[in-house]
Amino acid sequence: MADIFQKALTFHKKHQGKLRTELVQPLESMDDLALAYTPGVAEPCRRIAEDESLSYDYTWRGRTVAVVSDGSAVLGLGNIGGAASLPVMEGKAVLLKRFGDVDAVPLVLNTQDPEKIIAFVRQLAPSFAGINLEDIAAPHCFHIEAALQDIGIPVFHDDQHGTAIVVSAALHNAAKVLGKKWSELRVVVVGAGAAGTAVTNMLLGLEWTTEGLERADVDQTVGDVIMVDSTGAIVEGRSDLSGYKKDLSKCTNLGHTGGTLSKVIADADVVIGVSGPGVITQKMISSMAADAIVFALANPTPEIMPDEARAAGAAIVATGRSDFANQINNVLAFPGIFKAVIEGRLQRIEPAMKLAAAQVLAETVTKPTAEKIIPTVFEPQLAEKIAKGILARATG
Repeated sequence: MADIFQKALTFHKKHQGKLRTELVQPLESMDDLALAYTPGVAEPCRRIAEDESLSYDYTWRGRTVAVVSDGSAVLGLGNIGGAASLPVMEGKAVLLKRFGDVDAVPLVLNTQDPEKIIAFVRQLAPSFAGINLEDIAAPHCFHIEAALQDIGIPVFHDDQHGTAIVVSAALHNAAKVLGKKWSELRVVVVGAGAAGTAVTNMLLGLEWTTEGLERADVDQTVGDVIMVDSTGAIVEGRSDLSGYKKDLSKCTNLGHTGGTLSKVIADADVVIGVSGPGVITQKMISSMAADAIVFALANPTPEIMPDEARAAGAAIVATGRSDFANQINNVLAFPGIFKAVIEGRLQRIEPAMKLAAAQVLAETVTKPTAEKIIPTVFEPQLAEKIAKGILARATG
């Protein structure tokens, strides 16, 4: 592992990061200059002044998104701040280009004040077709995203919804392989941050708005979800709950089961870990329902290693790592989502569009097995398929 870190340092220093800007065509003559800048540039300016929507046609806005972060919840590193998060945001931009052919600009902030972040993103809107919020900690991420749904371009927090989309797709195929009914699944989600909350919301058809947690217009949900944080099961009436966890307690854990993870995981069909290493034990897996599904997504060390989970009785196991079968990775979803944003000039990403993305991901694996419930990031035309599915839902 130390070797890859040193190689990465050398790589990043050699190139001063991973991105650069390039001209769309050469600027070699006075005629070229007259077209690209003065006097020619005045005409697209005049046209956009008359009709702002033409900025999508005459500028990079029509093909470019911003990746915005305050660095407060960088995967595996925690709250490292804006500057230290920039390599990750550059990486997200690289992935958008490589897998979705979407241009992206990383923008990191010197503030973690949610109101200042909201104000900043509002002012960015005329420059981009969409905003990818990244690595912003809960609960601020919920408030920030909900407050920005009226700015005329999609604002999408990938750590929430990208994770939820891929988890949902993988879980649909896992249930299919094992013959478990979606509407009867009993799910335990370990971790109540941005990812755990979004997974829970998607499985139960919930969404955050400026008014709080509301039911989305979706066709089908799982039977029940019990969320577990560092204290134990989130259950209505737990004395220390406030804010978003209190809201979640009213929509989850239908049996009002309290206690530790080891208690509430008993007889569950599914456990989804978005927490930390070693949190799930073999004894816990053994107490689950027959043909248990285990998604241990903590990186780089899962909540339980796949071989240990299978030895304890798990029928299907997924992790966030590329060196095991069934990698749950956000890059499966967000390039296609933002490709749809670009191609459809979308104003928002609705719950139905997220479901469409999950459905496409699941259906891409035509014959799922225990060892393959989700495609790899190199699945041909994956972003194109997801964008097509989203746009079909958006227009019809």
